Amino acid sequence: MTLHPYRTHTCGELRLPHAGSTVRLSGWVHRKRDHGGVLFIDLRDNDGITQVVITPDRAIHDAASDLHVETVVCFTGQVVPRTPDTVNPKLSTGAVEVVAETMQVLGSADILPFPVADDTQVSETIRLTYRFLDLRRQRLHANIILRSRVIASIRRRMMEMGFHEFQTPILTSSSPEGARDYLVPSRLYPGKFYALPQAPQQFKQLLMVAGFDRYFQIAPCFRDEDSRADRSPGEFYQLDLEMSFVEQEDVFRVVEVLFAGLFPEFSDWSVTPPPFPRIPYADAMRRYGSDKPDLRFGLEIVDVTGVFRDAEFIAFRRVVDAGGIVRLIPVPDVAGRPRSFFDSLEAFVKELGGQGLAYLVFTDSGVKGPIARALGADTLARLSDAVPPQPGAGWFFVADEEPVARTILGRLRLHLADLLDLRTPNAYRFCWIVDFPMYEFDDEQQRIVFSHNPFSMPQGGLEALTTQSPLDILAYQYDIVCNGVELSSGAIRNHRPDIMYRAFEIAGYSNEEVDQKFGGMIRAFRYGAPPHGGIAPGIDRIVMLLANEENLREVIAFPMNQNAQDLLMGAPSPVTEEQLRALHIQLRQPNS
Repeated sequence: MTLHPYRTHTCGELRLPHAGSTVRLSGWVHRKRDHGGVLFIDLRDNDGITQVVITPDRAIHDAASDLHVETVVCFTGQVVPRTPDTVNPKLSTGAVEVVAETMQVLGSADILPFPVADDTQVSETIRLTYRFLDLRRQRLHANIILRSRVIASIRRRMMEMGFHEFQTPILTSSSPEGARDYLVPSRLYPGKFYALPQAPQQFKQLLMVAGFDRYFQIAPCFRDEDSRADRSPGEFYQLDLEMSFVEQEDVFRVVEVLFAGLFPEFSDWSVTPPPFPRIPYADAMRRYGSDKPDLRFGLEIVDVTGVFRDAEFIAFRRVVDAGGIVRLIPVPDVAGRPRSFFDSLEAFVKELGGQGLAYLVFTDSGVKGPIARALGADTLARLSDAVPPQPGAGWFFVADEEPVARTILGRLRLHLADLLDLRTPNAYRFCWIVDFPMYEFDDEQQRIVFSHNPFSMPQGGLEALTTQSPLDILAYQYDIVCNGVELSSGAIRNHRPDIMYRAFEIAGYSNEEVDQKFGGMIRAFRYGAPPHGGIAPGIDRIVMLLANEENLREVIAFPMNQNAQDLLMGAPSPVTEEQLRALHIQLRQPNS
């Protein structure tokens, strides 16, 4: 029988029924052990590991003894059953081994900069510099395979729901809104630039205008942003989708069907059943101190500002009189905690810029805490009406200006969940955040700006833009959140030129500026645009959740580091003077 030159089976394929057959395997030397002259080599490929045995009487024994780990080798030999006491239940091939007869080195390996077979901690700089080795490590390799399978499942599910996949341009025009663009100089048009798309936003809306009812794409997006913990710098991928003749609930149903099927396919964790909770933005900020709440635990924040408007407790009343707020987090079962626990929480709040942390603890012998006496019986009674106290619980108060207090309480809530291990384990808890403000006041620019997506439809349409205060106008904008991670923002789009002109006018744009910067969209909307909306969940974040990873770089094959550098390929890199001349570009050094 003529065997394939490299392999007849993969290293994850052999089982007891293969015993007695001659096979050829190729892969990497994962581990090598010498037991009294008998060599045992764990041979690894993409599919798994097979143990290869080389006895001292084989001609290949000495050469095999000199193999470095991660050398690529081809073995030919016979499959034999392992003895009962040597079966390895951790391997899918653990009931058999291959007794090697011949060996061919296909690719020799130098001494490794870090071990591949073991999950040894290695600096991220070294890992990214040698990413091709890092990707051989079992956990990371499995994550990248998972990513492929997740994307394949998403494609299948979207098509089953009647969506069509289209590709939108990579070279496009610069957008005046959103993050900073990556610019690409044009050789044919000196002094002009293309931009890499921050998202296919305008193109997918134009597809709706063109009459394509349901679009999706696994879309690459490029943003020249500063480092952020929750986003891979430079580029990322998203499931971009858009639908015509829909309201936001129609978009919600599509995403819920997708996630309610996708997450159980790749995890045995529990998943929020549809419909996912809808939480207005204002409620989310009040109850959780965040617009991406982690719902795996309670600890809802309670506003008690009204209690202190005329209370005897001067410290909080002064904050309220100055326009601030007082809110508390009721936390169960903290009465028995040592004083150091409460001191550490106060230090945590001060590190966040807070003035301090007041608290009460409800014990069997009464109410205790630094403000227990000063609070007064009447104020305590009114607080108890708002938040019925539980035995052993603690109340943690923050009094400050609303933005400061809200941020501190949101961070404190998550910190308490970490300290007290309050999160429901093995659970994906989804929710929608809805009713975002259309506008906000920018203190730095001292003007009203869009708070979210400028192409969103305001709730109430043109009438709201004409009759309401801009800061009171809500938009048909929404976020999908899972376990405190924002997976995506979306919106029902503003498809009417008259409403769009007015919306941009409030943000300081003239009609001429809108025509100049968004001419393609405005022109298209004048020729019959359907109501439409969409969303774009991040692929990297979806896979990160399914892989139970905390870092996006653990689910991306070749990520940049947090400084937007590709340590493997050396990007960004200098270019030659000849390349610059062809692009009609002359470099100017910083500060020159």
